[in-house]
Amino acid sequence: MHPAPSVIIFTTLSGLGFGLLVFLGLGLPAVTGLTAFWFFAIGYVLAVGGLMSSTFHLGHPERAWKAFSQWRSSWLSREGICAVAALIIMALYGAGLVFFDSQWTILGWLGAALSLGTVFTTSMIYAQMKTVPRWHIPWTPAKFLTLSLAGGALLAGQAFAAIILLLLAAAITIATWIIGDGAFKASGTDMETATGLGAIGKVKAFEPPHTGTNYLLREFVHVVGRKHAFNLRVIAFVFAFVIPILLMVLLVNHVTAAIAILSHLIGVAVARWLFFAEAEHVVGLYYGKR
Repeated sequence: MHPAPSVIIFTTLSGLGFGLLVFLGLGLPAVTGLTAFWFFAIGYVLAVGGLMSSTFHLGHPERAWKAFSQWRSSWLSREGICAVAALIIMALYGAGLVFFDSQWTILGWLGAALSLGTVFTTSMIYAQMKTVPRWHIPWTPAKFLTLSLAGGALLAGQAFAAIILLLLAAAITIATWIIGDGAFKASGTDMETATGLGAIGKVKAFEPPHTGTNYLLREFVHVVGRKHAFNLRVIAFVFAFVIPILLMVLLVNHVTAAIAILSHLIGVAVARWLFFAEAEHVVGLYYGKR
């Protein structure tokens, strides 16, 4: 699928921001006053900034509010509700820490759960799509959640937790790449099933549906070369996991922690680009792209 910049920014930044809010809700680190204010400010800038960037991918951003009414059937609607609830609860919890030097534990736990729920609902927007076999696997939510928590641990200064979560996220990321590469073939979807003409024999496209481009080609048909994909996977893996882990293990101070966070952010952004660029939508069959 076409890797739209707004969606890449959204999934990268919001995941990192809500990951930090999870740890803050659990009291990690145990901060109050001005220090707590800056931690929460970073979390909100990332989370809210990411959510706002996602609206730029909508044809009519002014209608985004209507998505909240479809919570019974839409993961996008559930994501919006979880996000708003998490931000409100965490704002109240943060106010207690910043202004009253009080840790309202129940609010913190609830806010942490809602923040994690927001990341999960985001992942399910993609994981529930049967039309994209690479995404339609249980590893997709696991990847979103572990990356969010790993990034949150880095921002929260939880070195040991960050190392464990980075290792787990690295293993799950590799699993999504390996399993995802064979997901389209394993789904059994081909020209025969797409057209419903398999009963009469092998189906081949006589000519494209039309000669020019259209919305489907722009949004759902994107082909990235295997060589480029492999190189980008290496870059994503090194920056998102290898460098941060080495910095956390070998030397931990404010400078190395900042470098580790920046490296992780770059790596996750590259991985997110691949997440969309490598997603083979079944509609591509009609255009001979699969």
